[in-house]
Order: sequence, then structure tokens, then C-alpha cells
Amino acid sequence: MKVKVEDYGPAENMGDNRKLSYITYKVSDIDSNSLKFLNENLEGKTEIINDSLHITILYDNDMFPFQSEEAKLKMSDFKAREEIEMTIFLSSFLEDM
Repeated sequence: MKVKVEDYGPAENMGDNRKLSYITYKVSDIDSNSLKFLNENLEGKTEIINDSLHITILYDNDMFPFQSEEAKLKMSDFKAREEIEMTIFLSSFLEDM
């Protein structure tokens, strides 16, 4: 399984005055049963596109992983960490399959 950060940034206004940001992850190189299980059981927005799962997660701005000044200076490091953390999370989630 490969996980990549595809996109991130401020989310559109959610109507409740909260300031949110999002990260979209692309999960590829995964078997079709696992792909279907994740798509049907993960919270948040999920979508299968060309045999890859796209997961969009909303974060309150104070919890957004890319909001710090340090993240802005070392963005590739922060993206890599986020990809590793999501890979571990998804792997443990699939153990329940």
C-alpha cells in the first residue's frame, strides 16, 4: 500500500463559523477487497478513482498538521510524516477487516 498527500489547504466555509483545513490522501497499490472495505468503512469523504482510494479529512485549524511555521519551511518532511502516519492508521484499520 502506498499513501501520498495529494492536496491540502483551507476548507470552504462549513456554515458553522469553524475554520477548517483539509488533507486529501491517495491510497494506491492495494487489493480490491481492502480498497472496498476502506471506502465503505472510513469516516470522512472517500472516493475510488482509477483503482486508488482518495480520502479527504477535515481538521480544525489548530489541529491541522501543516499550519506551523516549521511545517512551511520543511513541507516535504511534514508530508512524509503524514503519509507514514496514515499508512500505519490504514494498516491497523484493515486488521479489523
